[in-house]
Amino acid sequence: MTNLRKITEDNFIDAFNLKLTPEQEHFVSHPIRSLAQAYVYREQCQPFGIYEGDTMVGYVMVIYDYDIPEYDIWHMMIDESKQRQGYGSAALDQVLAYIRTKPFGDSNRVALTCNEENTRALNLYKRKGFTETGTVDEDEIELSLLI
Repeated sequence: MTNLRKITEDNFIDAFNLKLTPEQEHFVSHPIRSLAQAYVYREQCQPFGIYEGDTMVGYVMVIYDYDIPEYDIWHMMIDESKQRQGYGSAALDQVLAYIRTKPFGDSNRVALTCNEENTRALNLYKRKGFTETGTVDEDEIELSLLI
């Protein structure tokens, strides 16, 4: 069963070892960069490993933007060897359940950005109820969901 586990000193190396296909590498920041951001924003951020059993199959980060306020999903990725097996969908459901607990503050808005060429991810987000906001930054499309 797919589950989320907080990234700690016990499993951060597993996150570093996650890989994307060469064609996907420009879609998502590597977990090394993500975990550096998580450290900087540690009072409003939680990085998770996405697990199947005891194996980390992916990574995702939840951050709370106090200025808007809203929850943002950053850097979600599934290892290239584990893609197309339902892990992204299952993990997204669990991320949204986590956000519904409002761990950092009160907001019903969840936002994320996705590279416009990443059609598999865009389709997943839209199936889960995210809609395009019309905001585009370079090649990234913003999507949001009210929970």
